[in-house]
Amino acid sequence: MHRIRAVTLDLDDTLWEIEPVISKAETLLWEWLCSNYPKIDDRWTRKSMLELRVDLFNTYPAKAHDFRFLRKMALQRIAESSGYSEALVEPAFAVFDAARNDVELFPEVISELRWLAENYTVLALTNGNANLHTIGIAEYFDDIITAADVGAAKPSRRIFDEAIRRVSVLPEEVLHIGDHPESDIVGARNAGVQTAWINRFEAVWPADIAQPDVIARDMTELRLVLQSAAGGRVQ
Repeated sequence: MHRIRAVTLDLDDTLWEIEPVISKAETLLWEWLCSNYPKIDDRWTRKSMLELRVDLFNTYPAKAHDFRFLRKMALQRIAESSGYSEALVEPAFAVFDAARNDVELFPEVISELRWLAENYTVLALTNGNANLHTIGIAEYFDDIITAADVGAAKPSRRIFDEAIRRVSVLPEEVLHIGDHPESDIVGARNAGVQTAWINRFEAVWPADIAQPDVIARDMTELRLVLQSAAGGRVQ
């Protein structure tokens, strides 16, 4: 830990809880579609929309990492099957995207992001489509790397290697922070990166996966570990 020079940081379920956000975004999108394109409600349900996205995930395995592509493709299929132009795709996606970025940060996140930004190079590393500017935290990050940009999702080594390339330090001088044992911790370890698991909800670590370098209940507890390891180098 005392050698850390750069931090890569997962977003969804590390800095905010994502399930209620996506659920609300899906609801608002469905209501908008039914209000503006009522024939959709005659042919589709929220359940069948989800099933369509699953089908598209299997149909386009090379794009499985790109949630934006899959959602827009689903909207295009829904429009065409309901007798509407694909012109609805962009405004419909904008409704979803605005709600998807209306998140509630965990209480300590802003202060701890500020501390990280003062002491390390900080990159967001995400499989999702969070917009740091819309959420209001872009100032704390030097860069963001998404699965859609790289063409591979965590736990693929490719996305972690890209992060290492951008920060221009040794892999062991990078700490990846995330909530998911496989996507975050296994993926980062395979790239030679140090790992910190944020376990906010007292989950049990999988018995078949090697332990991360650090386990912390939240970002504040992780900061205390980093400060102790740095021996006064960071404040």
